[in-house]
Amino acid sequence: MLEGPLSTFALAAMVMIAVGGVAWVFLYPVLSGERRGEKRIQAVRSSESRVNVRKKRDEAVVRSNRTRKVAETLKEIEDKSKGDKTRPTLRLRLTRAGLKISPQQYYIFSAIFGVIVALLSFLIAQNALIAIAVLVAAGLGFPRWLLGFLTKRRQKKFLHILPNAIDVIVRGVKAGLPLNDCLRIIARESEEPVRGEIRDVVESQAVGMSPADAIARVYDRVPVAEVNFFAITIAIQQQSGGNLSEALSNLSKVLRDRKKMKQKVISLSQEAKASAMIIGSLPFAVMLLLTIFTEDYMSLLWTDSLGQILMVASGVWMLLGVLVMRKMINFDF
Repeated sequence: MLEGPLSTFALAAMVMIAVGGVAWVFLYPVLSGERRGEKRIQAVRSSESRVNVRKKRDEAVVRSNRTRKVAETLKEIEDKSKGDKTRPTLRLRLTRAGLKISPQQYYIFSAIFGVIVALLSFLIAQNALIAIAVLVAAGLGFPRWLLGFLTKRRQKKFLHILPNAIDVIVRGVKAGLPLNDCLRIIARESEEPVRGEIRDVVESQAVGMSPADAIARVYDRVPVAEVNFFAITIAIQQQSGGNLSEALSNLSKVLRDRKKMKQKVISLSQEAKASAMIIGSLPFAVMLLLTIFTEDYMSLLWTDSLGQILMVASGVWMLLGVLVMRKMINFDF
């Protein structure tokens, strides 16, 4: 009799335990809020993923806009350099040579120098045609050659000092100084001609011109590729941002590498230049020696008409040969 109720009670207890366990499994997450927590975690994760996707998309847009701005800046500078192909004025050429004289003074000095040299040649040769030729060469050719020589010398000195000036800007920017203060330091403590050019940049900024435009004007007075690189770097940094010290540090390294390459090219071409100088001067040396030791033999080239024609033809061929050798040993880099 006891076994019947006990077995029924045990069976009911087991059923209740089983039902309670099933209810615990399915109802506890709902009652305890665990499922809501999981849903919130999933919602947070999905929101984070959406934020990351949006952030990546925004970064891609920023990079695209920056690339577009850099491309537009480069195109602007290229168009400006292509559009400015007009022949430089005499005043600009005097500025590039570092001369502080006016064009009127240049013409006066050229005329005086040409007349003096022509008079001396007339007194020596007693020939009006030779005096006129010397007048043209001394009054027009020599001053132009002198301007070109002074311009190249000034540009060479400028390129020698420019990397050090850029290093000053790099150290100043890393120390927290603005670009304008770094330029003032260069304008005060650097050497000429960099000091004078940067002083003009600082003065241009004082009247409202942007640093990029002010430095771009330096290229008009010192038309070398290195100055154009410097102007492009500043213009890109001004318009699209970026690490200015790192960009200028890389530019300084590039300028020093270009200088090393130029020196290497010059050293490798010295042998060819020496050979060209010997070949070009040998005919004149032989003619001078023959004139000294056998004057009667060489006088026919000056007094006879056929000899004069041969001298003119020889001079033309010598000039062509010198120009060809000069083209072969001068490298554009």
